[in-house]
Amino acid sequence: MNVIIIDDDPLVVESLKTIVSANGINVQAVGYNGKDAVYLYEKHRPDLILMDIRMENLNGIEAAKSILKKDREAKILLITTFQDQDYIAQALSLGCKGYILKHNIKGIIPAIEAVYAGNMVFDSKIVSGIRKYAEKEVKLNLSDREYDILLLVAEGLNNKEIAEKLFLSEGTVRNYISNMLEKLGLRDRTQLAIYYYKMKYGVEE
Repeated sequence: MNVIIIDDDPLVVESLKTIVSANGINVQAVGYNGKDAVYLYEKHRPDLILMDIRMENLNGIEAAKSILKKDREAKILLITTFQDQDYIAQALSLGCKGYILKHNIKGIIPAIEAVYAGNMVFDSKIVSGIRKYAEKEVKLNLSDREYDILLLVAEGLNNKEIAEKLFLSEGTVRNYISNMLEKLGLRDRTQLAIYYYKMKYGVEE
């Protein structure tokens, strides 16, 4: 797996590079602001970009928007010290694949591997905040069971994990998700997660 690391703190960059490299992941390049991120992604086309949010010369959200505009398949994992729900909503509405907090050192490699495998990832503190402040408006047009599944999709769980949590079969979960996609006019589970955050935070396109 090839990754690019972007953070405005050189010490953080070196620390992340050491952690990532020690786990057999190739760090193709590092950068220190959003402009670096856009340039380096275009140059190297990595499997994943690990990027901070608050940076000078184009922040992480703006850089992600620019990258995803050119490549909708880009896998962007945002990492930051800021547990800001507005950032979560913006990141997901753009198509970023995850959002974790810097202090969660042990979670960095599992998060990278999960995103690389096609899953969405959120730090446990972010997930607890999502559950705590979930709003009823998100339930529009959904049954209680569909809403339960939507929350777990938004947390980045796969069908097997959702089935285990809700004591359902994987086939039943797949059927629920298919029905939800059709009901809401969405294409895939990533759009389901984006739908949740747009409804919850009122994010515009």
